[in-house]
Amino acid sequence: MGHEGKSRLRAALARFTASQHEVHAEQEQERAAQLGGTPIVELAQRRPAPVCGTLRSVTLRPRAGVPALEAELYDGSGHLSLVWLGRRHIAGIEPGRRVRVHGMVTQSDGEPAIYNPRYELVAKSHG
Repeated sequence: MGHEGKSRLRAALARFTASQHEVHAEQEQERAAQLGGTPIVELAQRRPAPVCGTLRSVTLRPRAGVPALEAELYDGSGHLSLVWLGRRHIAGIEPGRRVRVHGMVTQSDGEPAIYNPRYELVAKSHG
């Protein structure tokens, strides 16, 4: 068996023995890359970036007396907080929905975040 054949066999064995979580994370990363997203783990502070992934949770949390819709975006490499200030609800922004967002990366409670991101709902056929 040649070097390429051994590499393919190793990759197949790795997928076979990987945990379900690892396989899911790899699939999320592939989908995000196909949609042109920057991996969350590679985001740089104070730089605009496109990010793609699946919304894991959406909550309404007031900030300084102002309504704020918060969502957790997961792309397989990490998670990112999305915060829309002054919003109580956004049609289509719901758990399980795949989105593409763009905005300035900052931090909130030590985690990467984008405030008031531009967003695009991704068609269900994309994953």
